[in-house]
Amino acid sequence: MNIRLLPHLSALLAAMLLPVAGRAAPAPALATCAACHALEKPADSSLERLWTRKAPDLHYAGVKFRQEWLVGWLQKPTVLRPAGVMYRNVVKPGAGGTTDTIDTSQVPVHPALGPAEAKAAAEALMALGTDLNLVEKGAFRNEPPNAMMAALLFNKLRGCSSCHAGKRGEGGLSGPELYSAGARLQPDFVVAYIRDPQKFDPHVWMPKLGLIDADVQKLTSYLMTLKGAAP
Repeated sequence: MNIRLLPHLSALLAAMLLPVAGRAAPAPALATCAACHALEKPADSSLERLWTRKAPDLHYAGVKFRQEWLVGWLQKPTVLRPAGVMYRNVVKPGAGGTTDTIDTSQVPVHPALGPAEAKAAAEALMALGTDLNLVEKGAFRNEPPNAMMAALLFNKLRGCSSCHAGKRGEGGLSGPELYSAGARLQPDFVVAYIRDPQKFDPHVWMPKLGLIDADVQKLTSYLMTLKGAAP
């Protein structure tokens, strides 16, 4: 994958890290993250902000990610969103009705951190969002999934694979890959996000599916089995 770093990245980061009136300074371990990610719940919940943000919001990272995954991923980042956070900026329309393609040279690369930096950043991220009441603790019932039915729900009946990849090289590209969801995400977060994505990201394009709780539990159980085996 041909990915380029933004030019003059250090100057850009320095400019973006200047204090903003009325906003608390980020934890030292997250200073670099603040250049692209929202570490506090944004006051601006407009559609325009969603379309122009540089990276996913992290103000609820503490109820979303697994800490051990964060420590490892920050040291060796992989591409979670094949078309970046805003796919319209990197997708090339297919000619004559052919499949659209991704200009991978336009997908930003995430910087890698050293072991100590990654551990400190992960610890700081896990403190974010725990006071926002976005996730109900214990919402995931951890019932063993029927693998065939759960995969059918994901790939066919609920259309998850239209935007997400459940296996490497299969599924949609506009949303984050989910073949590492079990290692990356907390199950209670997955339940809450499937139920109401806009509760986390107003105007986000993932639809509110209105699923019955049994289907939410089956999908979450299935996703928790996907641990992202090495390529």
